[in-house]
Amino acid sequence: QAFSLFVKAKEVPAAARCSAGGEGVRWRCCRQAFEELSGIHRHVALQHAGDIGQQAGLADAGQQAGLAAEQAAAEVSPWSGPAPAGNADSLNGHSRSGPEIACMLPDTSHVSYDDLTSKVGEVLLYYCYCEVKDPEKLCAWQKALCQHLHLTGKVRVASEGINGTVGGSKVATNLYIEVMLSQPLFKGILCQEDFKSSAGGAHCFPDLRVGVFKEIVPMGIDPKIVSYKETGIHLSPQEFHREVEQYLSQARQGQSDTILLDCRNFYESKIGHFQGCLAPDIRKFSYFPSYVDENLELFKDKRVLMYCTGGIRCERGSAYLRSKAVCREVYQLKGGIHKYLEEFPDGFYRGKLFVFDDRYAICSNEDIISACRYCGTLWDQYKLCSSQHCRQLVLTCPSCRNKGLTACCPVCQEKELKVTLRTSGQTLKEECECTRRRPRIPIEHVSQRMLDAGK
Repeated sequence: QAFSLFVKAKEVPAAARCSAGGEGVRWRCCRQAFEELSGIHRHVALQHAGDIGQQAGLADAGQQAGLAAEQAAAEVSPWSGPAPAGNADSLNGHSRSGPEIACMLPDTSHVSYDDLTSKVGEVLLYYCYCEVKDPEKLCAWQKALCQHLHLTGKVRVASEGINGTVGGSKVATNLYIEVMLSQPLFKGILCQEDFKSSAGGAHCFPDLRVGVFKEIVPMGIDPKIVSYKETGIHLSPQEFHREVEQYLSQARQGQSDTILLDCRNFYESKIGHFQGCLAPDIRKFSYFPSYVDENLELFKDKRVLMYCTGGIRCERGSAYLRSKAVCREVYQLKGGIHKYLEEFPDGFYRGKLFVFDDRYAICSNEDIISACRYCGTLWDQYKLCSSQHCRQLVLTCPSCRNKGLTACCPVCQEKELKVTLRTSGQTLKEECECTRRRPRIPIEHVSQRMLDAGK
């Protein structure tokens, strides 16, 4: 009864359905829209079991919600047959030993070794926010699964979900997606379109790293304090495209009340971004909350359109911005730039898309919007600074590299020479002109006129 009442409270009145986002929308919860009863049932069961328990005062409310989730999943799931060996209990806290995890690995006996390990493949990018009661077990299974499929990359697991970017052959990545979608823990939450893919393979990463962390994306704020459940309104690539188009049109007329906010790091937005965006000059996403705090006046009474690479940083970034209660509205691009470029390769995003693997960037249009650090010629292909102590990326064109200009700044260039001449045991501090010159948290000096002009 408590479950039914909770779902009933999320109904959209018939008269308001058109304005709420379409005639098919019948329920809204956590800023998401649902058209099917099974969909809202799954969502409530998986995300609000505790809320229902508090309302009803029933000790078994969580169990009832779990049963409701299973029933809802069974109604519409394409995986309605027997689940693969192992089940949600094996990942959600019920004791299972190591050998049980191996049973949850896909059968690859019908696939040749050459096909499974082919260098021609792809890189997958995905995330899933959900309640994970035993992150260690999920981590162990992920590591075994990736090794079984010869995948490389990085997977972060936390009590709030999973975030991964893995590379391998097309056969291996297809099997990986199939297994992930059939996993009971992710059913009803993770779907096929949540996996973003690009040309690549296992060679795009040096190794496989799977670990348990406090957050699946490092923002530096306790997930219990700022939850992904309080995220901004998700816009599809088509909806986001229309919003950006309207924003740019209004900005040209000096009438915009919108900020198009890039949630990525400076070296990402430097080689590619949406036209008319505000791109914070920050080095890490963990600086984003402080950036918001230092620039609250900038966001006051504004509509904010946020975007990032695949969508995950916007989930909690938008939640943090909303928690400050200064913006009029906060929206985010569902699926991130990745999904936008699939539908609008020549849209309002110009330049390259930075990726966190050995490719550094992927291309959807021919625009080059950045320049060589030394001569200023158009250039957007990153290399690591040649100084051993430095971890900065540098844009230096072939001509300048041939002249020996391979460091990110003169300080590093000089230190590189010292490193080659140093005696054994000497160490040099990891610092350079780039980091020393850049404030950790920039304060934007943006006038209303500049915002109106979309600059």
